[in-house]
Amino acid sequence: MAYRYAVLGAGMQGTAAAFDMARFGDAESVLILDSDLAVARKAADRVNQLSGGSLARADLLDVRDAGDIELKLLGIHATLSAVPYFFNPSIAAACVQARSSLCDLGGNTEVTRRVLKLDAEARAAGIAIVPDCGLAPGLGNTLAVYGMQRLDETTSVRIRCGGLPQDPKPPLYYKILFNVGGLTNEYFGDAEILRDGKLVKIRTFTELEDIEFDAPVGRCEAFVTSGGTSTCPRTLEGKIQNYDYKTVRYRGHYERFKVMHDLGLLDLQPIDIHGQKVIPREVFHAVVAPRLAFPGDRDLVVLRVVVEGRHEGHPMKIVLEVMDFEDEKTGFTAMQRTTGFSAAIVAIMMAQGEVAPGAVPLETAVDGARFVELFRQRGIHFTESVQRTVSGSCAGERFSDLALMRRAAGDALMAMSIGVSTHDLSNLTVCPLAGPCRVASGAMDGAPADPRVGNHRHALRGPSGRSGRSERRRIPRFLGR
Repeated sequence: MAYRYAVLGAGMQGTAAAFDMARFGDAESVLILDSDLAVARKAADRVNQLSGGSLARADLLDVRDAGDIELKLLGIHATLSAVPYFFNPSIAAACVQARSSLCDLGGNTEVTRRVLKLDAEARAAGIAIVPDCGLAPGLGNTLAVYGMQRLDETTSVRIRCGGLPQDPKPPLYYKILFNVGGLTNEYFGDAEILRDGKLVKIRTFTELEDIEFDAPVGRCEAFVTSGGTSTCPRTLEGKIQNYDYKTVRYRGHYERFKVMHDLGLLDLQPIDIHGQKVIPREVFHAVVAPRLAFPGDRDLVVLRVVVEGRHEGHPMKIVLEVMDFEDEKTGFTAMQRTTGFSAAIVAIMMAQGEVAPGAVPLETAVDGARFVELFRQRGIHFTESVQRTVSGSCAGERFSDLALMRRAAGDALMAMSIGVSTHDLSNLTVCPLAGPCRVASGAMDGAPADPRVGNHRHALRGPSGRSGRSERRRIPRFLGR
């Protein structure tokens, strides 16, 4: 069967998602809708050129007009919203009327909760509505579910994610990869997490920590930002102890940004300048955004998800990592690939009947193992490792090839890195103990000229072809609806 898809918003993420649908979604058609018809046509032409077909077509859409949305989405199996998050509740309501399943890129948890209130209506219409399906929120939370599926009991989840320039430049060692207003919105406010079993809100832009990745990234820093945990802390409250998210940046970024914040340059309260009312943050956006664009500079994305718990009575740690770089062949940035492709996978699963009807949080809607099976097909560098922990410290080693031993005596199995599906841990014992695991270096006074300087290791590489079909498990019972 061929499926009909629609993408709302012909920007960077929407175009990447449309390409993924055309390439992997068994598509009959991919309709790209935008308020600027010329932009939509340009996106459709690019998708058709890259995919070597003519599946994509463009049309005009006023996303503020519910009637127009409903009309354009009639007969569409699955829709992906790649427009600003505040439009998503009205889009979701229109999708109910059009009977088209919907996923979005989200980013604002309060808006996501409004979308989820349409659960009864979505069930009645026989469609699925799944918000927050991009990179973070999105991919990080789905990988967390995948990790939890591989344990009998989960105690904590830590997600660390960042979009970074491949060639960081001062003063902030950062390149704008999406709307600058979205960036500052994530930096300041409150973040909802689970800590010691309790649902708590903590201030963003706090709790700075060091973190290290393989070369070429090296040492970085991470700090609390909002939105990345999405609905997971509430879903998992009373079921696990800790669930948190931090954004990754090159070292030195945090202190420089904090100075601007402490000086009031990011305040939202209007001030009077020569009789004119101005909002400092809006001035900051207007002045700084062009200086952080760095056109032509390439980006990368790092994502690490650490899931800890127990398996067959043993304390275990599962580490899942994504490292992606801008694709020279397609021209898609790492941020487009990890965000747009991740959301497109959910849309494809919805169109093909792999997501049950209703307005449901991502963590309970999508099977993590199945998602990872599809994610591996995209050629994005992804590794996973299993470590046995003793007294809170790691006694295993992070392997470039995930090594696990079968329970049957003498029968060894090596589940290699990206491109080959790993076997379900329910059939395997713990990994061999082979020395101490790597520990990130401690904090250093001051950032070096190159914020990436550190104890680099060679980045892992693996094949990007289609993986074998892995054995699927159900979503853990405690994540059930």
